[in-house]
Amino acid sequence: MRTAADPPVSACTATLVAVDTKYLLLSQPLKKGKTHTETNFSTNPQTTVCAAYSFLSRFKNSTVIMFKLLLLCTLAVASRAEIAEEEDVLVLKKSNFDEALQAHPNILVEFYAPWCGHCKALAPEYAKAAGILKAEGSELRLGKVDATEETELAQEFGVRGYPTIKFFKGGDKESPKEYSAGRQADDIVNWLKKRTGPSVATLNEVTEAEALIADNEVAVIGFFKDLESAGAKALEKAAEATDDVPFAMSSSDAVFAKFEVSKDSIVLFKKFDEGRNTFDGELTKKELLAFVKSNQLPLVIEFTEQTAPKIFGGDIKSHILMFLPKAASDFQGKMDQFKKAAEGFKGQILFIFIDSDIDDNQRILEFFGLKKEECPAIRLITLEDEMTKYKPESSDITAESITEFCKAFVEGKLKPHLMSQDIPEDWDKTPVKVLVGKNFEEVAFNPSKNVFVEFYAPWCGHCKQLAPIWEQLGEKYKDSADTIVAKMDSTANEIESVKVHSFPTLKFFPAGEENKVIDYNGERTLEGFTKFLESGGKEGGAPATDDDDEGETEELEDVDDDSDLENGSDDDGHDEL
Repeated sequence: MRTAADPPVSACTATLVAVDTKYLLLSQPLKKGKTHTETNFSTNPQTTVCAAYSFLSRFKNSTVIMFKLLLLCTLAVASRAEIAEEEDVLVLKKSNFDEALQAHPNILVEFYAPWCGHCKALAPEYAKAAGILKAEGSELRLGKVDATEETELAQEFGVRGYPTIKFFKGGDKESPKEYSAGRQADDIVNWLKKRTGPSVATLNEVTEAEALIADNEVAVIGFFKDLESAGAKALEKAAEATDDVPFAMSSSDAVFAKFEVSKDSIVLFKKFDEGRNTFDGELTKKELLAFVKSNQLPLVIEFTEQTAPKIFGGDIKSHILMFLPKAASDFQGKMDQFKKAAEGFKGQILFIFIDSDIDDNQRILEFFGLKKEECPAIRLITLEDEMTKYKPESSDITAESITEFCKAFVEGKLKPHLMSQDIPEDWDKTPVKVLVGKNFEEVAFNPSKNVFVEFYAPWCGHCKQLAPIWEQLGEKYKDSADTIVAKMDSTANEIESVKVHSFPTLKFFPAGEENKVIDYNGERTLEGFTKFLESGGKEGGAPATDDDDEGETEELEDVDDDSDLENGSDDDGHDEL
């Protein structure tokens, strides 16, 4: 078992769609910061030393005792001085972690790896959040730990992937809370403030309301003549359940007048689309949460590192994606058509734009069976219990065609789009047979054959490690009359009857009319595979499940092209799809 501190062991480019509702997170350059030593300790070192010497001169007969006292004071001050900062972020180590919690009881800590692309992408926003809090004079602080160096700390707090972000409240080390909001500075600041202060701020002045709206992409303000009313209480409950949007309320006549509100209302202010939305439903927590969720994102949102948590953290699990290069001459025209269609499906389908010219987005194109030259293109995906993709019959990108496509989806009239490569002419000429979508069921469910299939991804490091062993297994059974060893590229081929969530996935299809499927969960060795086949799928096997949750799996959220262990995968792990 490797630890989070171990260096990368393969070049698995683990950036694709994850079954836990993540397509891909991008990497950005790390913004390097200036390091300086913190000097904001309660006692100035020079003052402490002078006071100790004065005390020592008064009590000469206690020289030894006072020398020890002086030494302890000096060491304590030195310890405090060791907590360095980089761009307002405390640099934490095993040696100063407890001291940091004593000095700053409420601290958000990022456990990172220097080589982690997503840690680098987070760095500027994390530093910006730290600066905002420090400038406000807040007691909240941000810190970071290089988990590849501070392995004991990483192990103590269960760090298995990068970045892992935990909030230590009240100096408590025993049960830090996992950070669960977005990766922009405002998200971080709002999340922390909600964890330590009131969920709803009270606005007494117009300037306070204006500042709240100006400082946040989205903000919710309740206008209530009575701040103890049932509506105000409902707003508080909704605010407590929302991490990434600040809530406030006001009973001030001046605030009412400034925003042209004449009666009790709840208004969501935002810096995009129509600018504000007024709640008009039943004043309950459930209805308010639905209102915020459906209005806090733009009608069309671009998929980026920063927007991904908001895209996948929401309740809308049906996403329509437009793949289009920003540099295209007709970009704005197509974007206008896409946005116009989005107006009719607000709260039902999330409309997402993906720049097909960006290299890091090519994995997403690949997942949907698209090539760069085939863009612009439209695809739809559901992220419920199973991922299901849909392809429009028309390639036109007009408000009318997109609306018709989405309407058919909502009404349940669309059939899933399953990708398949063409059947290779020599698919059965090698020891390991090559399966694609078009020949899979004919081969795998052949009642006279036992078929052992590896579902793989070309970029998967674990699949590459398995490849020579799988070839040996194919060679061993190439002349067998009833056993077939096969493989299928699951990034280019999809089967309705078999769901693949991680790579490599190994499934056994025993001979017979029942179309049984057995998951392989044993050792990935030639001996292990042989025992499994010779036992008819009993040794190392288990009945197939919908979850494909076989042992350790590797989430893709924070995995760089440089490593398939960046999010804590083991050598015998999987790369999640």
